[in-house]
Amino acid sequence: MAVEAALPKIGAVLVTAAVDSINPCAIGVLILLVSVMSVIHSKKKMLTYGFLYVVAVYITYLLAGIGLLYFLSFIPLAIAQYISIAVAVIVIGAGLIEIKDYFWYGQGISLSIPSERAKQIHEMTKKVTLPGVILLGIFVAAVELPCTGAPYLAIILLLSQNFNIAAFFLLLLYNLIFIVPLIIILLLVAGGMKIQALKRWKQKSRAGMRLAIGTILVILGWLLISIASGIINLA
Repeated sequence: MAVEAALPKIGAVLVTAAVDSINPCAIGVLILLVSVMSVIHSKKKMLTYGFLYVVAVYITYLLAGIGLLYFLSFIPLAIAQYISIAVAVIVIGAGLIEIKDYFWYGQGISLSIPSERAKQIHEMTKKVTLPGVILLGIFVAAVELPCTGAPYLAIILLLSQNFNIAAFFLLLLYNLIFIVPLIIILLLVAGGMKIQALKRWKQKSRAGMRLAIGTILVILGWLLISIASGIINLA
């Protein structure tokens, strides 16, 4: 059965992007960056470098999404059906892992930045320059895909069913929402919030973030399977 789904409603993109934006990986790296910079640099420089980091993350994710969206738009519908099911299985699996981490974090498989890459990121934040902070954003966007890739891939696959100017703007919107919490964190630090308070909030909220992400991933996976089988049409 051919895939017949049209462009997903804006609500699907908004909800998924909002949940994906509270991802502990992206937030954790930014908190690490501003904690280092707030000690060795002025507030103005910390804000400048922080915003450059966020912009680099945004552009990297957007370009990756556009490339994948463009590629998927050329795949025949008959093949896209099987790709949708395969991606759905991956997305649901990732969702179940995230839900598992709500109850048993650190036990078994977890979706997180590999420890070797985490060490590299930590070292990079200690030697931040103007070009370096841009490279840091690109590097982080690439290595944190185990944390953020599943919901983004699911939305891109949905958008690829009808790749047009509307799909492109929805992709722009998704990535904009994704970086909103990062911008808020920068503004909070600039406004005087202590880094330790942010770290405590992240630690306290980590389980809830993973539960929310996991739940959305399972729903998206089910949605992809339903679309591929012709049960649901999002037109």
